[in-house]
Amino acid sequence: MKTQAFVLSAFVALAGFHGAADAKGCLKGAAVGGVAGHVAGHHGLAGAAVGCAIGHHRANKKAQQQQQAAQASQSTATQSTTTQTRRDTRGAI
Repeated sequence: MKTQAFVLSAFVALAGFHGAADAKGCLKGAAVGGVAGHVAGHHGLAGAAVGCAIGHHRANKKAQQQQQAAQASQSTATQSTTTQTRRDTRGAI
């Protein structure tokens, strides 16, 4: 029990050195993984670590998809403006 408390306190202390931006998805994943690991056989710490990694991965994946969607909508808006400009110049002749 003392070993687990030491490892947990060391983990919490080291986690404070990372920026808040690095923790996206980690806290939520760690909470879910910790509960699942505990229920699966008292492996809460291992579950929390794996849950953190998975949560962080999913948050990065979601951010990347949102960035791609923003770029796609921006390029669509640019194309429609270009098309409208071409129509305006044709009518002016």
